[in-house]
Amino acid sequence: MLALAASYGVIDSHTAGHPTRVIVSGLPRLAGRTAREKRDWFKTHHDALRPSLLHEPAGHAAMVGLVPVASDVADFGAFFISSYIYLDMCGHAAIGYAKTLAATGSIAAPLENFTLETPAGVVRMHLHWAADSALTSVRLHNVKSYAGVQGLAIDAEAVGRVSVDLAYGGIWYAIVDADSIGLALEPPHVSRALQWGAAIKSAVTLALRDVPADLGGGTSPSVLFVSTIDRLRGRHLVVLESNKFDRSPCGTGTSARVALLASQGRMEEGEVYTAENLFGIAFTAIIAAKADGAIIPEIQGNAHITAYSTIVKECNDPLSGGFLCH
Repeated sequence: MLALAASYGVIDSHTAGHPTRVIVSGLPRLAGRTAREKRDWFKTHHDALRPSLLHEPAGHAAMVGLVPVASDVADFGAFFISSYIYLDMCGHAAIGYAKTLAATGSIAAPLENFTLETPAGVVRMHLHWAADSALTSVRLHNVKSYAGVQGLAIDAEAVGRVSVDLAYGGIWYAIVDADSIGLALEPPHVSRALQWGAAIKSAVTLALRDVPADLGGGTSPSVLFVSTIDRLRGRHLVVLESNKFDRSPCGTGTSARVALLASQGRMEEGEVYTAENLFGIAFTAIIAAKADGAIIPEIQGNAHITAYSTIVKECNDPLSGGFLCH
């Protein structure tokens, strides 16, 4: 017989390869009115649950968690937790949550859309159903996205001189032309991408110390490597940490990329940008609107359920709090 300290019901999915773990039961009551306030309460009072639920042995470095919360301003609410940080917005996880809601019967055909309150703001999720009422894809109407500092020259260890463009798509990204530094965005080269991405992230963070926040300052942006396939098609690899990369094309990263292209006059409303991951699975993106130097991007992708499970924590488990190796 097991002596359990706690148990948590979870539903796992992947969006173009990147995982989302929706935590459906077992969490403590969260104080606060908004999704951001509830996220901040969780961070202040229950942060130990984040590594316990996401890190090994229950998870791994790339796991992203989503905590559903009630919302006063949207149909649903949620905040995002990850191996290292709390995310204001996460595109792949929002798409994964839509799939989870459909899988549990919380939404169903012929519903066309719903709103989701996140710490970054309220986003709209547009739903596409098959004839058999299966959810086939989700189009995320994201938060305002815009370009920050462009052409920032940094020196990164083991990489050399690199030109970086900053852009915001719900979180900040340092966008790097992978072709210009000789980095092949293919599965056999992920280890090099992780090493170089971590070095670039460190150098960019240092360079941004005195830059205004609305241009990307005061942040440690993830590094979005882009390899150009065509004018409006690219392969993406986002390095989050030295041991963590986004398996999907990245929803907020694609939003940032489109915002950058728009600011440079390289993409207009009505055009479609295609972002591939390492496996050739794509998100598509359009500019839904422009306003005050920013854009509202829409990102379309699909998610798949991988597990319905209960995470249990035995009273005598010395690793119940989780661990990560770098």
